[in-house]
Amino acid sequence: MILNRGRLLGTLLVAVAALTAVVLAEVLRTVVFAVTVAYVLYPVRQRLVGRGVSTRIACVVTTVVAFVAAVLLVVPLLYVLYRRRAELIEILGQIPDVVPISVGEFELVIETVPYVAAAEVWVRQVALAVAAAAPRLALELVVFTFLVYGILYRPGGVETAVFSVVPSEYHDIPTRLHERTRETLYSIYVLQAATASATFVLAFAVFWALGYGSPVLLAVIAGVLQFIPVVGPSVLVVALGAGDLLAGETARAIAVLALGLVVVSFVPDAVIRTQLADWTGRISPGLYFVGFVGGILTLGAIGLIVGPLVVSLLLEVIDMLSEGNGTSGPPEVATEPTE
Repeated sequence: MILNRGRLLGTLLVAVAALTAVVLAEVLRTVVFAVTVAYVLYPVRQRLVGRGVSTRIACVVTTVVAFVAAVLLVVPLLYVLYRRRAELIEILGQIPDVVPISVGEFELVIETVPYVAAAEVWVRQVALAVAAAAPRLALELVVFTFLVYGILYRPGGVETAVFSVVPSEYHDIPTRLHERTRETLYSIYVLQAATASATFVLAFAVFWALGYGSPVLLAVIAGVLQFIPVVGPSVLVVALGAGDLLAGETARAIAVLALGLVVVSFVPDAVIRTQLADWTGRISPGLYFVGFVGGILTLGAIGLIVGPLVVSLLLEVIDMLSEGNGTSGPPEVATEPTE
């Protein structure tokens, strides 16, 4: 069988991409993060170009947006883990040394001291690790910025390569996978970021009104937990309620459970997700949770993005198979002109 030039180059592309992944393994998560961010911000770049802005300036502006967004995502986490570690340890210190549990005549006393001590050690270790990793994080941020700019400046290379290898009658397959990828990434970045921001604002208001000592810290934690599907910030609310109940603050425990579960956990999902329903990526919360957990456990932090994306692409392939047994597709879909 004789390979034509396009298929030979396509095979070579896959081989070189695999080799690149091995060589760049230490920064692979940064590369994946940059590619997905550029994917989401590409319409912004196109809109600027459509309004008469030069391609180079449009790429610079869009890259600045990506840089600021990455900083806003990372800095609060570093701030909480390093600068506010004393307050985290203080919150852990408010947990009673023993928790009695009584059911009828049966009584069990749970000692929390070993668990609290282990949690305090973990917080200190993470804070020191964050401080030690600061130079590396700064370097990865530089790599991320250059990658986003490069991808935005020459966005058509991969598209051209794919369509040159795939026969024209099957062009609908990569087109649909492209659309599904865009929907899923918008769901992860835009929808989750908007929901987390709203959660932070509402959580700060609730925790401040209830008199908690570190409302900003707790609000940041609530916003980060919003990225965890199904569970979300309700874990924090329940933990605070349980802590107040054990400490004898029954009224505040009831208040934080009532207000927290409604205002902090429910309202952002009910309002933000409803308004941005078109960007949900057509993936159920259950499957999103499976992709999230599986991605995190397998790939680490970058699995937050890759896990749900892989699950979403799998669902799209299943949909295409169920529509026509994968033997043929709809007429070729027009794609955006490459540059």
